[in-house]
Amino acid sequence: MRLDPPACPPASGRRQSGLNRDNALKLCCTALLVWTGGSHVCFALTLRPGGTWEGRTGTLVCELQAPHSLKAKVMLWRDISYHDMEIIDQIKSVPDLESALCRLFGIDLPEPKRGVVLELYVQAVLFGRKQRFKKEQASALLSIIKSIHEANVGNILKDEEECFHYCVELLLCHSVRRPPFSINIFTFEQANSILKYLDNVYLKYCKLYKYIFTPQHRLDLFLTYSGMEEDASSAVEDRDVADLMEETKERLTTDQQGASDRSLDLKPVI
Repeated sequence: MRLDPPACPPASGRRQSGLNRDNALKLCCTALLVWTGGSHVCFALTLRPGGTWEGRTGTLVCELQAPHSLKAKVMLWRDISYHDMEIIDQIKSVPDLESALCRLFGIDLPEPKRGVVLELYVQAVLFGRKQRFKKEQASALLSIIKSIHEANVGNILKDEEECFHYCVELLLCHSVRRPPFSINIFTFEQANSILKYLDNVYLKYCKLYKYIFTPQHRLDLFLTYSGMEEDASSAVEDRDVADLMEETKERLTTDQQGASDRSLDLKPVI
């Protein structure tokens, strides 16, 4: 597909702060409009993983390659079925919604992990209701959030930028009709709003989530110094010998005094 190249920084320009979210949103918009078949994705802008922008004559090609090995897949009805979404849509109170999501996702975690995950899913459901998402859209959104969260706390995604790249890939996978690799259940406006929402509630705090869900290991450390026990045992033996000698000396002194007393007592008799 031939495109007029937009105004963009030179190829040698490299951003100091990594991927800029506003530019990534524009990139996501262009991807939705310019997606073509084949094994590559045609964009109107080229974004390198390190944050380098590059332009080419006529056609601008970009391969959105994140540094991780996790591949975005279609997640429609992956975790929440149509029947499950009907149940969720009928629930109005937050506690009942937490119970339903805990049962559907099979969450069996101790506090505070359980509360953090449920809060993440509940807020996603409320966001979908505010945006008036359909059942398939709300189900896909929950699965997208679950996939990002599991990859983040499982150390598959190392930092915030990798989480952001993976989030963009998932949204593209559900916003462009390119079967069997992607489907278009979200419009560009919806995908843009989801990206902003996830950036505000999760992506900015991905390290905090990683810290909360990292297992805490306790180490009981005992130190034993070489030669310490031998010195202590020899000191005890020395004390025992000294005490025994002192006790023996006292006994001898007592016996001698008793013998002299007895001899003094016998003199009158003799």
